[in-house]
Amino acid sequence: MGVSNEFKAQLKAGKIFEALTLALSEAIELEITTWVSSADSDASPGVRTDQSLSGQPLPGHCMRTRINIVDGDIENEVGSEFLNSGPYNELREFHLQQVHEGREIIQENLANLQQLFTVLTNTLSEIPGSRARSNPQQVLPPIDSDNP
Repeated sequence: MGVSNEFKAQLKAGKIFEALTLALSEAIELEITTWVSSADSDASPGVRTDQSLSGQPLPGHCMRTRINIVDGDIENEVGSEFLNSGPYNELREFHLQQVHEGREIIQENLANLQQLFTVLTNTLSEIPGSRARSNPQQVLPPIDSDNP
């Protein structure tokens, strides 16, 4: 079951905390990949195209940026085909624009999550018997260090 479907199933089952925990655990990293795939379906066996048989880019034929939201780490991988002398050097600017847009999306999503948690905390504090009513600072269940 995909993460999106699992999230929806948790919500339908009324397991709000579990659904939010799942969403947050999957939302800590953004990966942006730019690579050129070959449209040459007539290539003879053994002829090297811009992608391997697995549909993944060959070494040197992709640019990849990973942004870890929690740690603030940013990793960049730039294949040799995207350097100044490479045939795809004009795609570097496109990739950088995608990274910039990704950072903006992350900022918007974090602001939306903050609003969601505020609404959720306020709503739960109004429900009799809610754990948030007795301790509004601890809306999410404690983290079990033995079961991450």
